Order: sequence, then C-alpha cells, then structure tokens
Amino acid sequence: MFYSIRHLTRYRYDAPVRESVMQLYVQPKSEGVQRLQSFQVSTQPRAALQAYTDHFGNAVYHFDVPGSHQELSVEAEAEVEMQASAAPPEWVDDSAWAILSDPRTRGEHYDMLENHGLTRATPLLQDFLTERGIGKVADPMSSLRRLNQALFAAFAYAPEETDVDSPIDVALSKRKGVCQDFAHIMIAIARGWGVPARYVSGYLYTRRDGGDRSAPDATHAWVEAFVPNCGWVGFDPTNNVLAGERHIRVAIGRDYSDVPPVRGVFKGPANSELAVAVRVSPAKAPRRRDDFLRVVRPMMKPVSRAPENAADEQHQQQQ
Repeated sequence: MFYSIRHLTRYRYDAPVRESVMQLYVQPKSEGVQRLQSFQVSTQPRAALQAYTDHFGNAVYHFDVPGSHQELSVEAEAEVEMQASAAPPEWVDDSAWAILSDPRTRGEHYDMLENHGLTRATPLLQDFLTERGIGKVADPMSSLRRLNQALFAAFAYAPEETDVDSPIDVALSKRKGVCQDFAHIMIAIARGWGVPARYVSGYLYTRRDGGDRSAPDATHAWVEAFVPNCGWVGFDPTNNVLAGERHIRVAIGRDYSDVPPVRGVFKGPANSELAVAVRVSPAKAPRRRDDFLRVVRPMMKPVSRAPENAADEQHQQQQ
C-alpha cells in the first residue's frame, strides 16, 4: 500500500519577530516493512535546512530564519510504501517474563525502561490500575493486548482536554485525552511491568467507518513494546488495534518531548498562533525512475570517429 502525506504547520505572530529557530521530526522512517519513496520540506520565508540522525535513529531537520517576519510556514510532503507483514502472535511463552528481567535485556533497553518526563508513574496511575483490575497475566503479549483494550475502554477521546506537556495525571483524572496521553499512560504501565516501551510519533490513515477515534487531520502517536521472540510490537490504545499497514512511523523516543513534529523559538515581543493541517491519503505506486526518461536522440549506426563527449553535450542540453 502506498500513502501520500502532506503536513503543513503555520505560525502567525501579532508583531514582527526578528528570528525563528526550528527543529523538525517529520520525515517518515525507511525500515522494516515501511519504505520512504520520496520526501521534501519547504519553508516560507525560505531557509536553508540542515539534517542529522539522532541517537534513536530519527531524521531531524533544523533551520534558522534570521530576518524579520510575521508568518512562518513549514510544509513536508512524503510518499511511503507500507508492505504487508505477519500479525504478531496472540501470546508468547511465559518464559518471556524471565527474559525481560534478565540484566542483559534490561541493560540493552535501559532508555525505554526508566521513568522519564511525561511517562512517570504516579499514585493516581496505581489507583487506576487497582480500580480497573489491570495487571500482568500469563505472558507479556497477552498482558499488553489486554492493557491496550482496557485503556481504549477507560478513556474518552477528547481533544483540547490536555496539552502537549500534560503529565499523565491530567488524563487519568478526567478520563479523557488524545493519542499522546493514552500512549504515555500505556508506556508508564508497561515499564512498571518491566517491559521496554517507547513512544512512536507518526501518521495514521484513519477509517472513521471502521471505528477509529483518531482525528483524520492530525499527527498520531502509539506505543511500541519489546516482546521477547517478537521484537518491537506496536500497540495503538487510542483505537484498540495493533499498529499495522495504516500506521506510518516517523520517530521514536522515550516520550513526546523527545520527538515533537515541530519545535522552535523566536525572538521578539509577540504572541503566536499555531495552525496545523495533515492529510494522509492512499496513493498509486510511484513511477519507476526510468518511466520519466524520454528519448532525446535515437540510436544511430556507429561511426568511426564519433566525438567522445557527444553524449554528455546532448544530455546537458536537455536539462
């Protein structure tokens, strides 16, 4: 399956600002069953972008707009191929708990086991687990599947009830939130069970008629948990599904603060307004590179003394 993604972010200021410095996590990954076919970023005002790969393997872009401006827009466009993959098993052997408690496993996944930022366990979280009777069962996979379903049933999807920097207690007390909140809560619980868990930022091709609660015009977040003999398995507590061909991965981190789609600062005494538009739609397979070729000079019979640079000259003339 091929998807076309357009992600537009616009900042408006009520007074001119002198400089904006921005960082972007918007390039879909190209690994496993996901293949990035094309990607580009443009800004207005125009800026020179630089890129690097962070220690989690995410593509990070950053740029600086040094001149005075009162509006800044960032547009990212991508085409991604999602290949079919086998569904994870319903359960794994109960010996997986012992593997997870092994010091070597814990050392390898240290970053995704420690309390961090917005995923810190709290007394309110423990009260929630007790109230709902949520706990580990026979094996890690079964436990995570049940947890995914329990969070979906316990929380209402309600935008504007929480903020991007809200701790999990806000959603726990309201029993409302968005994908980011549900992912943080699931991560905190999984790590408390000794299961390495990481935050995934990306996109979802939404099917409202299929029961999806996620907003179709927004980025999405879910959880990946490490299950012995299965590797990293994606769980989407917002929609009570396992991550599959409709989940397009962009970045992974310990929580949202590691991988916000767009983050930046500006100089100047101004208030800002943020607007975001996201579109994920099915696409036709991109054309092969040779489909774009056109014959600019037909084959001719060889001549004895053809100039060696003729092909280069002809090619340059057609650019």
